[in-house]
Formats: sequence, structure tokens, C-alpha cells
Amino acid sequence: MGVKLLLTLLVAMTAGVQDGKTVGEKEGWPSLKFEKVAHGLSKPTSIVHAGDRSGRLFILEQLGRIRILKESALTKTPFLDISARIVSGGERGLLGLAFPPGFPEKNHFYVNYTRAPDGATVVSRFVVSDDPDKALPESEEVLLTVPQPYSNHNGGQIAFGPDGYLYIGLGDGGAGGDPKENGQNPGTLLATLLRIDVESGEKSYSIPKDNPFLGNPEAKDEIWAIGLRNPWRFSFDRKTGDLYIADVGQEKWEEIDYQPASSSGGENYGWNILEGPDCYNPPKGCEPPSAYVPPIESYGHDMGCSLTGGYVYRGPQNTGMQGIYFYGDYCSGRIWGLRRTGEQWESEVLAETSWSISTFGEDEEGRLYAANYGKGDIYRLVEK
Repeated sequence: MGVKLLLTLLVAMTAGVQDGKTVGEKEGWPSLKFEKVAHGLSKPTSIVHAGDRSGRLFILEQLGRIRILKESALTKTPFLDISARIVSGGERGLLGLAFPPGFPEKNHFYVNYTRAPDGATVVSRFVVSDDPDKALPESEEVLLTVPQPYSNHNGGQIAFGPDGYLYIGLGDGGAGGDPKENGQNPGTLLATLLRIDVESGEKSYSIPKDNPFLGNPEAKDEIWAIGLRNPWRFSFDRKTGDLYIADVGQEKWEEIDYQPASSSGGENYGWNILEGPDCYNPPKGCEPPSAYVPPIESYGHDMGCSLTGGYVYRGPQNTGMQGIYFYGDYCSGRIWGLRRTGEQWESEVLAETSWSISTFGEDEEGRLYAANYGKGDIYRLVEK
């Protein structure tokens, strides 16, 4: 999401059709339909499951609440309400939620939000009460705080990787064009993907011993990868462990970056030297940085203006969706599929919707969901 989106929100909400439609049969690609599973939410920003066999979906509302979708209905009382601690609006708010492996025994979870009144990024741990549908707001333990120089490009995604470590996406600090030049500066936590150990019992967190910048005096030990503008959503393929990072673009391009499960980290995704496949700022030079990894897919602003990353489908049934990475655009409401055939990546527009697509999510079985930010609706994506 970006400040530029505020100008296009009404267009995105009214264009197209009410509940989305496919764009016609595409040979070798699935034809989608959409099942509404929840409505009445306020500006949903994330959809997460707890991995506890409860069947619950946890849906973040930007202003600072976590709602539970349980047995096809939203519970009346929020799972967590920390709206008084949050500055919300534009790209700020309650942005990320992650449950650790073994959550039922640990009974705690993690959130990412922008703090009131200064807008700093905060990653905190909370504990669940004796009622599994209610967390304890007073149990907050702040683990990480990152100052934000501007109100936008906060990133916000947090997720546990297959290695059991917590990954945190942070944007370049905001404004436009990376005026602080954080994209290529490993001495800041901004414009990066972080990887930290929050489950080892150490106070706050520890640094995994194989983090790529550990011990480098010119870099932050927490960093796993750099050169990101605003990684609004990233996800791990639950079957392969591969990582997909959806990085929101600046003027021309939206891009999807890819990291195989075998990676040892240290990738540089190019911002702000490059935007998508192009040079971003020619006067400063366009030589790709060391460890540069180009995007596997990008699309221009004729097709949308703010990328929302999704998931590789590994759920039940829907055989035509298997192994496809689904992603969308907040402004245009388009939904694409992306897959690898041999050494080549191919992408196809699969649906045109009227939605402001703010996030995708998956349940414990791997079923795929998408949120319409403007209307407060949640849909399940299935094959016709």
C-alpha cells in the first residue's frame, strides 16, 4: 500500500464487478470463483491461522484490533484490541501477526504495528488468556522498535520461516524515491528483510548464528536481505520452503522477488538503484549492486499501482490451482497466477475484481483467502 493509493481507492472500489470475475478460460490455468466468508470488518490488513487445529482465522483490522472468524462467523469480542497504542491511517496501523510453531503449547504470538504517536515500527509478543479467543493486552513485551522517518513504507509483514525463525519485512522509511538512501545501506534495519530468533528463551531475541551479515561492523546483524522498497507481503511455500517477496514499486514497476529454500541469505534486491527490471535513477548510476538478484516477475503501472503478495496454493482440492503463486494489485483489483516451468517463470491475469486487495491469507489446510480493504469483506478463492 502507498500514499498514491489514496487517490485511487474510490476508483478501485467502484470499477469492475461486485464480487470479482475471471477473465475467461486460459489454457492450462485455473478458472477462479470467489466465496465470501466474512464481511463487516474495518480495513483488514492481514489474514492468519494459528496452526492449532482450531479452524480459526485471525483477521487484523488496521486501527488495532484482531478479529476471529470462527465457525463461519466473526466473534463479537476482538481477540486483541491495542488501538490506543497505535497510530493508524494511510500505511500505518496494525500490520502483521504471526503464531510460532507449537503455538498451542506456547500460548503466545507476535504482532507488528506502528506506535502512537511517533509511528515507529514495533514488534511485540503477547500472551493468550485462559479463554483461547482472548489475548491479554497487558502482557505485551516489546522485542524490537525501529524508528520511521516518514509515515509510509512501513512494510509490516511478519512470518515464521521453515527454520523456526521470525522474518520481518521493513520498507525504506518512506517519502518517495528513498531520500534517506536506506535501500543500499545495511547499516540500517530499513529496506530489509530481517531474520531473528524469538523462541530460544533469550531476552527479547537473539541473532541466528548463520545470518549473512553477522559480525560485519558496517551492517546490522538482524538483516537477512536488503534492497527492498516496501515489502508489504511475503510468504513461504509450505511445501518447498521457497520465499516470495512482493515489493511495492515507485513510479513504473511492481516486482516479485524470489529466494529458494536453499538460500543462505544476503541477497540484494536492487532498490533504489533499480525498480523492477529498469534503472531507477540514471544520474546516480545503474550498475547492479553486489549480490543483486533480479525479480522473477514485474508488471507496469498500466496494470496496477500497488502489489499485494499472496501464497503458493497447496490446499485441498482445486487441482488446477496447485503450485501456483497467487498475487494481486490493490489499485486495479487484478489477481494473477505465477508459476515456474523448467527455468522459466510465467504469469497470467486470472481475475478482474472491484476489490482493493490489501492482503491474502491461508488457513491451516492451505486454502487461499483475499481481503477487500475498502468493503471489509474476506473471500475464499476456489476453482470453478
